[in-house]
Amino acid sequence: MAERNEQGAPPTSSDIAVAAARAAADKQGGRIAVLDVRDLIVITDYFVIASGTTERQVRTIVEEVEKALRGRGVKPARREGESEGLWVLLDFVDVVVHVFRDEEREFYDLERLWRDAPTIEWDETEAAARG
Repeated sequence: MAERNEQGAPPTSSDIAVAAARAAADKQGGRIAVLDVRDLIVITDYFVIASGTTERQVRTIVEEVEKALRGRGVKPARREGESEGLWVLLDFVDVVVHVFRDEEREFYDLERLWRDAPTIEWDETEAAARG
């Protein structure tokens, strides 16, 4: 059952995106960005982008994001790239989480491809203080 907010409603897509960003930060994910792509594409609302220095860290970040969102009653509809650990995509329908190894993130440069998308503030300093 999905976690409810103070008004009794299930989490919004922005709540899910921020929770994913914070979970990535909890595992020292690098250069975490939340992009609002609602006005640019119809298949999702937000991209969360994070990176790790090794395949192991990428997998650890992915596990933490899944754990955090599962705790909110949200499960991925699909996953891609887990076996390689270079670029893992978690599709939560309204939120798509991309976790890259640093080299792959530089190569694919999603922030450049989606540069017209506004970046959402998610309080990285608060997440760092918890870790």
